[in-house]
Formats: sequence, C-alpha cells, structure tokens
Amino acid sequence: MNCKINPHIQEWIDIVENKTYAVSEEQELLVKHVKKCFAEEDIYTDGEQLEKYLGLAKYFPFEEVFPWQKFVIGLHDCTYWKETGLPRWPDLFCELGRGAGKDGTIAWESTCLMSPYNGIREYDVDICANNEDQAMRPVRDVINAFEQPQNIKKLKKFFKWTKEQIESLKTKSIMKGRTNSPKGKDGLRSGICIFNEIHQYEDYKNINVFTTGLGKKKHPRRSYYTTNGDVREGPLDDLLETSEEILRGGEPDNGLLPFICKLNKKEDVHDEENWPAANPSLPYLPSLMEEIRKEYREWKKNPRRLPAFMTKRMNIPENAEEFAVTDWDNIAATKIILPELKKWSCVCGVDFSKLTDWASVDLHFRDGDTRFDISHSWMCKRSRDIPRLKCPWKEWEKAGRLTLVDDVEIHPQILTDYIENAKKDYNIKMLAVDDFRFALIGKYLLEIGFDMKAKKNLKMVRPSDIMRVAPVIDSCFANKWFRWGDAPELRWATNNAKLIRYGRKIGQEDDADLGNYVYGKIEGKSRKTDPFMALVAAMTVEDALPTKRAKPTPKIKVYSY
Repeated sequence: MNCKINPHIQEWIDIVENKTYAVSEEQELLVKHVKKCFAEEDIYTDGEQLEKYLGLAKYFPFEEVFPWQKFVIGLHDCTYWKETGLPRWPDLFCELGRGAGKDGTIAWESTCLMSPYNGIREYDVDICANNEDQAMRPVRDVINAFEQPQNIKKLKKFFKWTKEQIESLKTKSIMKGRTNSPKGKDGLRSGICIFNEIHQYEDYKNINVFTTGLGKKKHPRRSYYTTNGDVREGPLDDLLETSEEILRGGEPDNGLLPFICKLNKKEDVHDEENWPAANPSLPYLPSLMEEIRKEYREWKKNPRRLPAFMTKRMNIPENAEEFAVTDWDNIAATKIILPELKKWSCVCGVDFSKLTDWASVDLHFRDGDTRFDISHSWMCKRSRDIPRLKCPWKEWEKAGRLTLVDDVEIHPQILTDYIENAKKDYNIKMLAVDDFRFALIGKYLLEIGFDMKAKKNLKMVRPSDIMRVAPVIDSCFANKWFRWGDAPELRWATNNAKLIRYGRKIGQEDDADLGNYVYGKIEGKSRKTDPFMALVAAMTVEDALPTKRAKPTPKIKVYSY
C-alpha cells in the first residue's frame, strides 16, 4: 500500500527524526507508528481539505501554524480510510506544556470542522470542561478572531455569533462551550466533543454523557487537550496508560492518536535545550521562552512556591509539597498483576483517622526485594468529607475496591471480620496498628487472635517505627519493588501523602532530627491517606516475614516394586 505522507505531516516527522530540537520519547515512538500505518494501511490524507483548513488559520492571531499543529490536524481531521472514507484517527489525545497554544488550536480546529470544508451539515462542536472559563475560552478566541476589523465584514457572510456560541451559516454547525454538569446533555448531537484540560476530571460521568451523543453525525470525533495535573487514577492516567500500550506495547491504536509532549526525565529541566520536549511551540515563541526562564529560576529557589512549574510547564507530575512520598511515575509503576498469594505468609497493617470517615487494611507480602500488597478500604456514607473528595470513589465501590458503610461509623468489627476472613487464605504472622487507634480496635483484634502479650503478634506503631521504615519504603519506590495490582485507591492515597521532617523546629536547620521523617496529608479533607498508612503500618512489622519466600517442596512420587 505504502500511502504517501502529506508534506505538512512530514514536516513534523522530519523535526522529530532529525532532532531539530528536543522532543519526547513518545514523539519518536509516535512518528514510527504513523509511518508504519502509512506504509501498511490503505489510508490517505485529504491534501485539499488540509490546505483549506490551513487557510482558515489566517483569521486567527497566529504568527504561523506550528509544525506540530499541522501534524495533529492533518492526521486527526484530514486522514481517512480509503475503503470507507471514515477518519483514520477520530480520537486525539494531546498533552502539551502550558503556553503551547492549546486553546488557540482548539479554536482553529473547531472553526475547520464547522466550515463547509468539512462538508458535513450540523457538525456541532462541543467544548467540554470542568468550569465555564475553560469551556468558553476557545469560543471567545474564535469570536475575538472573527471580530477583528480586517475580518468581521467577510466572516459575517459565513458565520453568525453571540457571546455564547458560533454558527456556520452554510452548514448550520454550532460551536458551544459546555461545563461539567451532565444534566440536560442527553440531547446532544455533537460532531466532535473537545475536552479541555481533562486532567481535572476525576471520573467518566461527564465524559460519558457528552460522548453518548456521538455517532448521530457522520465522522464522529473526540479531542482531549490537556496539561498534566494533580488528579490521579482518573481519565488522564487512563489515556496515558493506553498511549503507553500503543506506543511501547505495540497494541492496536483503535483510532487514538496519542500526541504526548513532556520532559523525558525530571533532571532534564535543568537544561533549557530540553524544554521543547514538553512544549513544541517554544522554539517559535521567544517571549514565552523568557517567561519560562523566569519561572524556572523562581522554582529552583523554592519548589514549593511554584509546584505547577514541573506539572504544567514540563508535564512531569509533582506534588504540591516539597517532600512528596515519591514521584508519580514510581507510584504508577506499582500497577503490576499480583501472583497467586494464597497460603503465603504476610503481615497486616490497619489504619484509620476517624471511624466516621475512612479505614483501610493492608496485607503485605514479601519475596526477596519484591513486595506485594492487597489493600481494601471502607468509607462511612455519613462522612462530611465525601462532597470534597477528588477521586472516583463510586467506581472503586463498583469494582469492589471500596466498601461503603451505611451507619454512624465504620464499626471496628467490620475490619476484624475482614482480617479474620483473610486468615483463611493467608498466614498473617503479625498485625500493626497506630498506637493512638488501638483503644478503639484492640478488644476486637484480641477476639480474632492478635495480642501483644500472649501471642506477641500485635504491634502498636509509634512515630519512631515509621521513621525507621520510611527509608525502606523510599528504596522500594525508587527500585520499583512494590506490586499492588489493580489498586487505584492505594495509589491515590500514596499520592496524597507527604514526608514531614520529624522534630524539626521552624528556622532551626541543625535540628537533631532533621533527617527523620514521618508521613502526613497534603490536604486534610479532600485527600485521604488511610490505604497508604495501612501499608506503612504493615511495613513496620515486615521483619516478621522471611527475606526470601521458601519455595514449596516438590511432591515426590514413590513407586513400589
């Protein structure tokens, strides 16, 4: 087949392959993927349509259309299967560093698809976001471009607009900004749903409502434009994981074009030559380059003042606190399928702040350096913090990861019943619980066989115990020795925790305990840490486990003669 690649698309491919400026590893992998598709599949780019779309860019305040924009629009909006005429890449995931021109690209793409050059009547463009400003910003960009003195007279022949929407007179396509309330969205007949800043979405509730209207119009498309962000285990992380499977794992792309721009590693931030890897517009925007230089100097002096610098500018997630437990990449690396752990020895950690809120139990296993954890959590349905939670807890409940307790509190016996049941499958050698929580749960633990005196299989965890295991936990993350399987609530909780220097007095840098750490919450109400702290508790009694798990003795058959 060996279909020819359009020159505008080839321009970005050449930049990536020739390393004209720094690009992410994901871009190198994407270029290889795209070239393979054109070599092996019966697809084509509508060159005339792409030229028309590029012509519409002159109405926007762009000094030029950047090569990456031509590449993205050329593949997402102008490349089709020859046999069916359907879009080859109807879905676009575009992660860009702040300042790259995301909203301007959305405005331009929206105008292209509303225009007669798309050739589909009533191809509505819905800009979806978590707040009105993000939903309406591309709409306002289009209106501002159309109302420029040199444009307004001509464009009024083709479009009409109000403060809320733009309509193509010829195709009757309408562009609107829509916020996160899903009510009243079931009647949508979108041609394309464009999600702005998807990093803010905690679950799929709004996404599903917006996208169920797709398919009523020819050539339905989705675009996801975003920087990185602080919400973990949500749609953004799912898109990043799917992109990894396509680009690195060789999975079929299923129509998704994953255009990811980010630093290749955190240390790259200290050389500004690497910054275009996160922001491919940077080589063409000297004023933006100078602004990022200023931010970098401020961030380097005090990372806590500008936590968004790495997350938003460089697309390297960084917690808001200076001393995060670990980088998100290390947390994400725990998503490895667990082996069959039945009959293994383990230790157990229990944690809760208030039984009127959350509680968690962690079963912790070890085989050499590798650690395995089975985590489960409970949430009181009457917790006052539920409206503030920034996590897809309803999805976790459906998946069996989280149990809701419809009572005034999570009764301690609920936790001990779970542990008692776990004893049928696992050999629980020790159990650890915070010493301040012991008074609430101690008698129930005794009932299921855990006590400090007779059996000596129960430990009350103190800050000194946590200080002792914090370096071990750090080493496990750094070496990627943790395996948690499908445990989104545990990863979320870990990302919510920070390291606190224990015993440090403000302004006293030579404090005796400066090198010792315990764990705390980044934010007290909307971000829970109980699942992670249950793991920490279990780690304090990890010494009860053999360093290396003994292999089962092979069965020897005996023959009689």
